[in-house]
Amino acid sequence: MSDTQTLIENRPPSVAALFLERVAATPDAEAYRYPVPPASGEGPDGWKSLTWAEAAIRVRAVAAGLVSLGIGAEERVALASSTRVEWILADLGILCAGAATTTVYPSTNAEESTFILSDSGSRVLIAEDAGQLAKARDRRADLPELRHVVVIDAADVTEDDGDPEGWVLTLAELEERGAAELAKNPGLIEERVAAITSDQLATLIYTSGTTGRPKGVRLLQDSWSYMAKAIAATGLVRADDVQYLWLPLAHVFGKVLTSGHIEVGHVTAVDGRVDKIIENLPVVQPTYMAAVPRIFEKVYNGVAARARAGGAAKYKIFLWAAEVAREYAKASQDNFRRTGTASAPLALSAKHRVADALVYSKLREAFGGRLRAAISGSAALAPDIGFFFAGAGVHILEGYGLTESSAASFVNPGEAYRTGTVGKPLPGTEVRIADDGEVLLRGPGIMAGYHGLPEKTLEVLEADGWFHTGDIGELSADGYLRITDRKKDLIKTSGGKYIAPAEVEGQFKGVCPYVSNILVHGGDRNFCTALITLDEAAILDWAKEKGLSATSYADVVAAPETVELVEGYVKQLNEGLQRWQTIKKFRLLPRDLDIEHGELTPSLKLKRPVVEREYKHLIEDMYAGTREA
Repeated sequence: MSDTQTLIENRPPSVAALFLERVAATPDAEAYRYPVPPASGEGPDGWKSLTWAEAAIRVRAVAAGLVSLGIGAEERVALASSTRVEWILADLGILCAGAATTTVYPSTNAEESTFILSDSGSRVLIAEDAGQLAKARDRRADLPELRHVVVIDAADVTEDDGDPEGWVLTLAELEERGAAELAKNPGLIEERVAAITSDQLATLIYTSGTTGRPKGVRLLQDSWSYMAKAIAATGLVRADDVQYLWLPLAHVFGKVLTSGHIEVGHVTAVDGRVDKIIENLPVVQPTYMAAVPRIFEKVYNGVAARARAGGAAKYKIFLWAAEVAREYAKASQDNFRRTGTASAPLALSAKHRVADALVYSKLREAFGGRLRAAISGSAALAPDIGFFFAGAGVHILEGYGLTESSAASFVNPGEAYRTGTVGKPLPGTEVRIADDGEVLLRGPGIMAGYHGLPEKTLEVLEADGWFHTGDIGELSADGYLRITDRKKDLIKTSGGKYIAPAEVEGQFKGVCPYVSNILVHGGDRNFCTALITLDEAAILDWAKEKGLSATSYADVVAAPETVELVEGYVKQLNEGLQRWQTIKKFRLLPRDLDIEHGELTPSLKLKRPVVEREYKHLIEDMYAGTREA
């Protein structure tokens, strides 16, 4: 047995145990950085740090405070907050109390929040602010099991005569209670952590389903302990790293990063404000970060827009440099596959050096100048976007996993990464491809089942542990996985041809620098159509350059000039597709898709049924007059 396998198999039963080990090993090392906005509300944020020992003081206080509220082993404590350092401290406090965290997106509406709190049986809710508290207050009658609400930021919280006594308290008050509890019983947390077994519930994460109620995915203590060890075993993360963590921690992708961080012991800078990413990167100067494809698409579109705004010559240089980057990345990766050395032909390398000085170096500076690698997950990254960044020296390592597999099942292996694939399985995770092409997974990261839904569990989880992902994929001879589409999303045209819409959509994102979202439709139809939204900032800049009188997004996308612009990119896309894949008609939507309207999941995945239902009239209009209409 290899040292790596031994390390993974001899893991502690919980991340709580790993956390105490980390604190004991490196108490004075920096653990977290977090922003502190200026008192005036203007100017750049300052940043503060917590050492592992300082973090442990707060985590232990939270844990002991929950114990004082009567929280026992595996009882659920819900967390409804954006990504911030208090989220992590609270989650670790819940785990160190032996309890289980129910994650709730702060954007979740009151009705669905109530369902999640009720279905999970959560006894305590840790709410970010008055807005999150209000959701529980308004539905208090529907939440008889909810004993307390703990508010992180209590600045705008007001008293409510209807609140039972002690029902609302602040995070500071919870920690004070915990400190008093620890004064009476200093070994309380160690006792709680020692009592945790690997098969206890650690986390309930509710999947944002496209139809019906979300399902609660039961992830055990062992899943996170395994993930922590497996991430460390990949060698992708080092003790001297600085991670920039902005992903929603209510999502499994963000959550798993906290486990790897504890095991490796590097620094994590935490700030979930998406509008602060560009501002934060040069300040944090991360060596690695994780993101969803939409972030890289927006960066690419932004760079292209700035080049275009600089005039025709500058834009021509950018387009040339972008093509050189893609050629260089493909050549380098192909050569690495054959020889183990990432190199390109001399002539291409010479062009690459020129492009680097003109374009790529500035792009790397925008990421902080020290980024060794970026992890992309949650959805497929368009290969053309991936090759562009790879050639520019921003190495995007695609990974793959689901909520049901604790997020990280596959990741590209560092220097040997292959754009367009999701890499190799993590140590300890098994994979096989079913006869119909579906990807099946087995390993310690796989869920115990759906909460309270045994029949739904049986639909995807076999008795011998194999989990049906619902994704279609191909496995190379040397173990690299390529996801081609969701099994349920495959389109079969009326002519009998199968089409993977995500593949076509990804290619369009590599062709059109203005696209924000695209949905390809064509099931049981005789040709494919598309609903397209554009990046608002990029298309408004273009409209201004063109002297269009329209100023709002809706007016710009309705302009004939904009339709003509996008039509050119659709024709370019179609040139590289099979005849039955080509987009015959498209419609530009009057606004972008978003989470608030239920068209995107909180991790920015497209909810196809929702979008197709909402814009059914546009879809039907595109097929009007055909034989099937």
